[in-house]
Amino acid sequence: MRGTGRMNETLRDELLEMARRDREVRAELVASGELFGGYEPRMARVHERNARRLRRILESVGWPGTDLVGPDGAEAAWIVLQHAIAEPDLLRRALPLLQAAAREGRASPLHAAMLEDRIRFFEGRPQRYGTQFDWDAERKLSPGEVEDPHALDERRHAVGLPPLAEQMEEARLRATAEGDGPPTDYEAYARARDEWAASAGWRAD
Repeated sequence: MRGTGRMNETLRDELLEMARRDREVRAELVASGELFGGYEPRMARVHERNARRLRRILESVGWPGTDLVGPDGAEAAWIVLQHAIAEPDLLRRALPLLQAAAREGRASPLHAAMLEDRIRFFEGRPQRYGTQFDWDAERKLSPGEVEDPHALDERRHAVGLPPLAEQMEEARLRATAEGDGPPTDYEAYARARDEWAASAGWRAD
């Protein structure tokens, strides 16, 4: 469903507040050192509450694009969606809406690319753009397996992403600054990650 072509300031303000609350709680958990020990329950509650509201928004107006909620409102909607990791059906349902909005100039192609990668990451499939990072067996943040790696940076450039090496360096520096580090037992970490993905509905049993 396309936007109305008229700004909805009330919806924009609501989306901005949802994203602001998400960032606020995340910052508090980073400061306390609680964020990186699994899916922290307080963070999960914020994501779940935001996801419920975003689901209703999608049902009402389709993807809230820049024409309806402005660039900042559309980005806030995308942030809320990216963080709704316990709602695989919501992310999967939103992907074609966001992709269509990007083609129509009402959303960022970068946002659509990162959402596609997000879904692929949690489903355990190779990413197309290499935007989602996780700890690997070498104790480094990396995107893991990607489709057609020789053309990866070309695909990234087409949606406004820097070369993978640049983003990977930035992600590793940010993790260090926030106090995030590799798991002491990678096999246990990977097993718990995959079990969570299956329990959340990302993967078939």
